[in-house]
Amino acid sequence: MASSYPQIVLFGDSLFQGTADVSGGFSFQAALQAQVLRRFDVVNRGFSGYNTSNALSVLPKILVPPTPGGPALKYLFILFGANDACVQLPTNFQHVPLDRYKENLARIINHPLVTAHKPKIFLVTPPPLDQIRVTVLDRANGHPAAARQTKISAAYSEAVRQVAAQHPGVTLIDLHKAIMDAAVAKTPGFDPSKGGPALGDPEGGVRGYLEHLLPDGLHLSTEAYRIFYDLVRPHVGAEWAGTRDQDRVGYVLPDWRDAPWLDEDSHLRGTSL
Repeated sequence: MASSYPQIVLFGDSLFQGTADVSGGFSFQAALQAQVLRRFDVVNRGFSGYNTSNALSVLPKILVPPTPGGPALKYLFILFGANDACVQLPTNFQHVPLDRYKENLARIINHPLVTAHKPKIFLVTPPPLDQIRVTVLDRANGHPAAARQTKISAAYSEAVRQVAAQHPGVTLIDLHKAIMDAAVAKTPGFDPSKGGPALGDPEGGVRGYLEHLLPDGLHLSTEAYRIFYDLVRPHVGAEWAGTRDQDRVGYVLPDWRDAPWLDEDSHLRGTSL
């Protein structure tokens, strides 16, 4: 029987689809795969434009029940909301109401195809929005106004925090906070403690360092994906971290030095490719 590798599945919208991009010199997906090489397969199931209702409809097409010899789902990262949070416009139909969004996230977490594998589940908050930049691009693309708004997007990120808190065993990855904290730290003179509008909110008129982290106002730059990876990295690999031979523990197929065929081919011992 062929050896199957357990899986880490990145299930989300374009923000996960984009983790495969290497054009900026760093790929979130590649970095994560390198971290778990020979132990897990990192499977990208990011779908540009999808909302949580779309996600539920395709979930049976991307996950299969556990089977002997089949790949086991060990980690599931869920990142939806940037499209659910779209405002209702005649030129856009991605919006999912906030209450239904929360229900959909709960349904994904508790879906029989997910629970059958008993994976470690991580809910990721959608990142902040630079509505100032989004407005310019959306109008150029034929929308009468911005398809997304800073305050609404923030409410959907808060909803993710609530859903994670309501599900014991689910871990929250607060990408919204991490990206905004990084942007604020690199925006001289901006003080969020004063309670004014957030960076990227037209009411305040300040994009600040969001310009570099969210180049189109919505999607992550290479720098932002590094921030995202730094959030995820500590949660993966505890199975072998700190073990005596942590560089080889958990391999699906044995290290060449531990391979059973060495007893049969003793003349190969001490050689490597």
